[in-house]
Amino acid sequence: MNSARLVGLYSAGRIPRTRLRWGSIQRSLQSRFYSDIHDVVVVGGGPAGLSLTTALRSSSVTSHLKVALIEGMDLGSSRGWEPVEGIYSNRVSSLTPGSVGFLTDIGAWHHVDRARVQPYNAMKVWDGVSGTNIDFNWDAPNSPYTATATSGTIAYMTENINLTHGLISRLDKLGGVEVLDKMKVEGITNGIDDGEVDLSSWPVVEVSGGRRLIARLLVGADGANSPVRRWAEVESRGWDYGKMGVVATLQLQGSGVERQKTAYQRFLPTGPVAFLPLPGDFATLVWSTTPKQAAQLKSLPPAKLVALVNAAFRLSHVDLQYYESEAPADLADDIAWRENDTPVDESRVPPRVIGVQDGSVAAFPLKMRHADTYIAERVALVGDAAHTIHPLAGQGLNQGIGDTQSLMRAIEHAVLHGQDIGAVLSLEKYVSERYASNHILLGVVDKLHKLYGTDAAPVVALRSVGLGIVNRLGPLKGFFMTQAAGI
Repeated sequence: MNSARLVGLYSAGRIPRTRLRWGSIQRSLQSRFYSDIHDVVVVGGGPAGLSLTTALRSSSVTSHLKVALIEGMDLGSSRGWEPVEGIYSNRVSSLTPGSVGFLTDIGAWHHVDRARVQPYNAMKVWDGVSGTNIDFNWDAPNSPYTATATSGTIAYMTENINLTHGLISRLDKLGGVEVLDKMKVEGITNGIDDGEVDLSSWPVVEVSGGRRLIARLLVGADGANSPVRRWAEVESRGWDYGKMGVVATLQLQGSGVERQKTAYQRFLPTGPVAFLPLPGDFATLVWSTTPKQAAQLKSLPPAKLVALVNAAFRLSHVDLQYYESEAPADLADDIAWRENDTPVDESRVPPRVIGVQDGSVAAFPLKMRHADTYIAERVALVGDAAHTIHPLAGQGLNQGIGDTQSLMRAIEHAVLHGQDIGAVLSLEKYVSERYASNHILLGVVDKLHKLYGTDAAPVVALRSVGLGIVNRLGPLKGFFMTQAAGI
């Protein structure tokens, strides 16, 4: 059988991997155009893209595949990351036990600096208008849902840089993946049919400098504005919330061991404000609010920002609305005066903030998007390229890692059964596993945002009754907890 015939059968998925090794195809393709053929080309070197390439190399089923990773930024900063004690990035994520289990399976969690990871086992969530609350605590005595947990941990807070450093370290140790960082995707086109070999359905990715990589499977892990998704002509639908997420790294006043293991979230009419623990006396702030207040928070001097963050968990929503419209010159004194007249159970709110890390205050627009599908011929989308979610549930990164797990299973199944890993038929398993579950989560989070984004009395009454019912029903809380933890 001539080489063109072999390649044609291979590209059609009719010759199993065990019967035709990659070297045979490479030797049969001598022209420069075909010299950069890869089984998988991943565009995007964030956690989703890195976890997929690491998983491909760590699996005995897929370790022989020829894989390339393209990233526009310099991955050297993540590779050479040297943490500074007492200084934390404002880009942090909440990893569920399910996500950590996957990272452990592919060998990446071993390379994460565990001293900079903070597990937490309790959450306190309350309505900022009515005060109705719900508590989740797997370690609570006689908890009716402790037995459903595989560990006492709800989630693990870690800096994104810590996670990417761990993934790159693991990938470097495994080897075998061509990493093209500081390389922008200049364009994506279809391959050619030269009369002997038909690769017209295979994507060709052109990067900085003119190099072209042909992909048997092209994976878009390239963010919400994914060039891969645009090239595949997959629509992404949704809306902007007209709100901003403000993040900052906070220093706390003697948080204590138990309170350090607790996350707090208060739903205000302008959006939820969350306080998530970091190691030591540190925490991260995620405050979803109006663009006007976001600009105000970014411009405030540290002492005033500290006072307003403490107020966000202690003062009435009416007081906070006043500060949104006007920040008096004596803001800190005014807040202290109001706090004196506002009874607060300090055991139910976060530890007091005493400082804000320099340069850690930042803001980003909030939006919801969902692609019409995650696959096309020889294309798969993962992470933000497929969906973006409001941060109130802390599930964005976990959704991306879940995508990676599912896509890996689909690729492994195709390899084991001699199928073409880029064919839509092989990728259907991935989209069938992930699309519906992601869509449900996106919808639930979107409805929660809208439900709590009002102080209308009838709505407040109804949501307070519902929250109270859930708080009293242990098995129902247990269900929500196991779903949130990805276990």
